[in-house]
Amino acid sequence: MKLSNKVLAMEHSPIRKFNAIAQKANEAGKKVYYLNIGQPDVETPACFMEAIRAFDEKVIAYAESGGVAALQDAISGYFRQYGMEYERENIIVTNGGSEALSMTFISLLNPGDEVLIPEPFYTNYHTFVTMADGVIVPITTTPEEGYHYADAEKIEAAITPKTRAICCISPGNPTGNVLTLEEIRLIGEIAKKHDLWIIADEVYREFAYDGRPATSFGMAEELADRVIIIDSVSKRFSACGARIGCIVSKNEELLDNLMKIAQGRLCSPTVEQIGAEALYKLSKSYYDEIRAEYEARRDVVYKELMKIPGVVCQKPGGAFYLTAKLPVDNVEEFLMFLLTEFDDQGETVMFAPAEGFYATPGLGKEEMRIAYVLNRKDMARGVELIRLGLEAYNRR
Repeated sequence: MKLSNKVLAMEHSPIRKFNAIAQKANEAGKKVYYLNIGQPDVETPACFMEAIRAFDEKVIAYAESGGVAALQDAISGYFRQYGMEYERENIIVTNGGSEALSMTFISLLNPGDEVLIPEPFYTNYHTFVTMADGVIVPITTTPEEGYHYADAEKIEAAITPKTRAICCISPGNPTGNVLTLEEIRLIGEIAKKHDLWIIADEVYREFAYDGRPATSFGMAEELADRVIIIDSVSKRFSACGARIGCIVSKNEELLDNLMKIAQGRLCSPTVEQIGAEALYKLSKSYYDEIRAEYEARRDVVYKELMKIPGVVCQKPGGAFYLTAKLPVDNVEEFLMFLLTEFDDQGETVMFAPAEGFYATPGLGKEEMRIAYVLNRKDMARGVELIRLGLEAYNRR
């Protein structure tokens, strides 16, 4: 019996592939600082569980395929805080941002169609685009330039007759790059010139630091017919396991056809949508507090990282990730050393090797991604262990 070429072309997640080895280190008595996965330790706002506990229906019934109306209205109100007008009919609730992306790519791509994505990018895009029979065409960036990609020459050089969309993750995973409104409009002009869709993955929208404002492709009204915003409660509200996201767009033809897929999978979980409604109704003060905490964690990580001779990294502007080039030939081999041979006072550390965040073969071998999702003390210790581990690794 045979499996599909499609599934065989997919890769296991580079974020999770070393989990079993880290578990063995734990079982051997080592404490492992997990800096590899974007699972915050920040508490989910209490209103989420309060709303669920208040749910008193006798039957947990199917929700509408497009989402619970009250949640759609709450999402609409959230966007209105930023001057963006989206109505209930512009919003399809999904099973997390992941399903939102999968549904979007399936709706846009025919076999062989291309999507431009700045690399390094969130690793699961490989899976989402492959599921839709599409092809990722990377816009390559480097640590030396802070992973900047909002450059007309760089973007247009990647466009071919098969290009259907450009996907922008801002604030970025794994780089922390944040697009300004001027850069958004630059990318928008390119998209209009070449008749491309814009997939705007903005699940870290509020996590913009050093006084940077939250930005969105939805703020450029002239792009409304081609912008598809991906949103989620996972990161913003530290509710990763709730699996509630949404697709937001003003393109009626797209939304009508997305609904075919939404109806095919019936609905997103009813009860979690009730909890998500409460999250989207939180005041802006919540975002101010959470942003300040992540910015402080970023500063701790960057300060410790700069103590490593030969590291290449510019301070990221947002999200809660940092990608850096280390003074080693192969980061995966270094990580294996950390998990199997190294410890300092019974402690070691885990991060995500960056090679799997690239589409171009051979790139990222010297780079790692850190998720600064632990408290400041633990983040400082985790990066210290990377530095001490490098010293031991290079002494071998």
